[in-house]
Amino acid sequence: MYPVTQSLRQYLYHYDRQREIPSVYNELRRFTGAVPYEDPNGHETLWLSVMYPQDVLAELRLKLTSIYTELKLGRNTEQHEHLFVDRIDYGDFGNSKPFRIKVTNVFNDNSDYFYVKQTDASRIYGLELEHILSPNRMNYLINGNTLVEEHIAGVPGDVFLRDYLSQPGLNKVRIAKEFTKFTERSFIRLLGDMRSVNYVVDITPDFEEVQYRVRAIDFDQQSYEGNGNIYQAFRFNSNRKITRLAFQVLNRKSIDQYVAEEYSQMARRAKVESSRLRALLGIMRREDLAPIDHLTRLAGDLDRMHATQGFGDCKSMGELTAMHISLMLDLSPS
Repeated sequence: MYPVTQSLRQYLYHYDRQREIPSVYNELRRFTGAVPYEDPNGHETLWLSVMYPQDVLAELRLKLTSIYTELKLGRNTEQHEHLFVDRIDYGDFGNSKPFRIKVTNVFNDNSDYFYVKQTDASRIYGLELEHILSPNRMNYLINGNTLVEEHIAGVPGDVFLRDYLSQPGLNKVRIAKEFTKFTERSFIRLLGDMRSVNYVVDITPDFEEVQYRVRAIDFDQQSYEGNGNIYQAFRFNSNRKITRLAFQVLNRKSIDQYVAEEYSQMARRAKVESSRLRALLGIMRREDLAPIDHLTRLAGDLDRMHATQGFGDCKSMGELTAMHISLMLDLSPS
């Protein structure tokens, strides 16, 4: 866990991420019981459904529904009495130790989810870089040690590869194209550990075909690991099926075309959000976000990958990340 410095908090306040929401993470840790959560098909998951004393739960429900309305509707929202906290799940994994909150509208029984996690600078930088450089908008808020994130809808990557990839009618070229672009996008901004459990596939029926978008859901490994292969999603064993499919249905020219498209789109987003990106990377450069041996090893790996010598001069992971983004997107150094 890396602390959120005053400079980063000022940035978050300026861009309306810092809000006066209840800081509830420590309170959520006060659960007195837990049972394994099973998915709708009866399969056990890594989540635990947790229980609280009645007085603690009553207080938590008020705070959690107010957080949900702040996340969805913004400032000065009234308490919505028709919203009910239906279930609280706890994940004892990762460094964020997340809670997943299920909120249900009692009028129509429609449910939604959001997550409460420990604040961590690495994760915040990952969320911000995703918001700025990817086609996806990220909705999250922080206060104190509490980080609140909107649920990202989609089929979990491991489930998609297991249950969907072999279905008849799957547009193999389109999913291969999107995974290629996702892999390149993650590498450019140095988001690591994109194994299949750390992304989802958003499936959208179109007027003739089905569209796919691969979206990261875990940002803990932003610019942290020293092994350069960690930032290349196709190298993970859990992604072997989709990697093999991509090489089967896409030739080299097509892969180069989709990679070039992603470069162009990311460069365009970086230029549109140049002030915000420059401010974020300027703070990131000055912060300690990884052990020095990780920095040294990653600099060496990137120098080999790009046949350069400049990464070895970087004094921080933030400086290295800024240099990598500038190099890959052909941007002027900020």
